[in-house]
Amino acid sequence: MKITGRSAEAIFDSIREGIGTGQLAAGSVLPPVRELAERLGVNRNTVAAAYKRLDGAGLASTAGRRGTVVRGPVAAMAREGSTPGLALHDLASGNPDPRLLPVLRMQASAPRLYGTATVDVRMQRLARASLDADCPPGYALELTHGAVDGIERLLAAWLLPGDRIAVEDPCFLGSLNVLAAGGQAVLPVAVDAHGMQVDALRSALDAGARAVLLTPRAHNPTGASLDARRARALRQLLAGYPQVAVLIDDHYALLSQQAYHSVLPVDGRRWALLRSLSKALGPDLRLAWLGCDQDTATRLRLRLRLRLAGGTGWVSHLLQNAAIAVLESSPQRARIATAGVRYQQRLQALQEQLRARCADTTADGGPEPVAAVAGRQPRAGAGTGGARAACAAR
Repeated sequence: MKITGRSAEAIFDSIREGIGTGQLAAGSVLPPVRELAERLGVNRNTVAAAYKRLDGAGLASTAGRRGTVVRGPVAAMAREGSTPGLALHDLASGNPDPRLLPVLRMQASAPRLYGTATVDVRMQRLARASLDADCPPGYALELTHGAVDGIERLLAAWLLPGDRIAVEDPCFLGSLNVLAAGGQAVLPVAVDAHGMQVDALRSALDAGARAVLLTPRAHNPTGASLDARRARALRQLLAGYPQVAVLIDDHYALLSQQAYHSVLPVDGRRWALLRSLSKALGPDLRLAWLGCDQDTATRLRLRLRLRLAGGTGWVSHLLQNAAIAVLESSPQRARIATAGVRYQQRLQALQEQLRARCADTTADGGPEPVAAVAGRQPRAGAGTGGARAACAAR
């Protein structure tokens, strides 16, 4: 195909048209910047700007010595949850037991209009009771439509397409889908029974990670939780990289039987702590508490206004009311606490079964059985997208 144009916009449009009509197939290598600039009689910066725009639009990507390559069509993203009719049990689906969920009831309330405070004062009180002890003083409080929505908005506020991010390997499917949609480059960090491995994270940071996404408790799919020693080691490591943003997805906070151990250095960096209500109250209640630094909060508010129709910029007060009714009810909180104990008992029973069947996973210094089996499998919950749950560098 003959590429035409005298401006960056015209060159971009010419290549975009070629991709759209199939004249430039996926995998086609575009001419080197210098060569195309000479052919068109333009400055090299003009061609470079066009290529940069192609990359930002997801139409092409820079592939090192291979040059700039036309991307293929976006692959369908695997979804969370088990595949219907599958004989295997998906231990990484993230679904709670419906029998252990609290009863959600919508309570009558006065209409909420434009200009109303975005976070109900009762929700603020509940959220801060959870977050205050684990966030630096003066933190900002926000709400998101669940943990995955919070992760997507945080990464969009912090990172550009192509930026590198360190994530656990294996990783939660929903997080991988967010990263794929945002165009971030994954740097996999190995996980053992105590969460992210320190040396593996150091390698990712040295490789240029601009952010770290980690799960402090109930890591999906291994079930690993950070202990105090590992969290301290990770915190000390991150202190040497103050430019790196830290996103902590504490999705299991309301149910966890494990203590929370922070990896966050208090040094003025960009950071966020997410605590979802969806595991405890049900995945259809898309709501999460978010503590973060003030600059990040400002960016998030802007993105929420831009994303939602009419510039509403808030999480529905109907959802907030439903969550408040549960969390302010002593019997309902007791039900949530019971669910957390039951889930812990099931995890322990699974570990015992795996120890009995997979004796080689329990050697001294080795990972817990759930983590070990996840490591030996194709890094995926059965039926949820195969190797998509692995963080193989792309």
